[in-house]
Amino acid sequence: MFVRIVKMSFHSKHIEKFRAIFNEKKEFIRKSNGCTLLELHQDKTNPEIFFTYSYWEDEQDLENYRNSELFKSVWAKTKVLFNDKPQAWSVDKLTSLD
Repeated sequence: MFVRIVKMSFHSKHIEKFRAIFNEKKEFIRKSNGCTLLELHQDKTNPEIFFTYSYWEDEQDLENYRNSELFKSVWAKTKVLFNDKPQAWSVDKLTSLD
């Protein structure tokens, strides 16, 4: 399992639009093959910055999602709202304490 972290920054006037897109599609994203968890976070000091954390069984599952019509449609609607280039990391989860 690994975690995909994506940092996105939006123009203030587009934040509600992004949240609407995310809320409309989050269940479909979460139900993608191999996705075991999906989270959306908003920066506490800069409300224009958001992070998604998605947990995947393996890298091929993420690649399959990234090549899906679902991803393409969500990304097309989202990327026009950015005020900065998004950043993404794939990281291995080493420790988790509940």
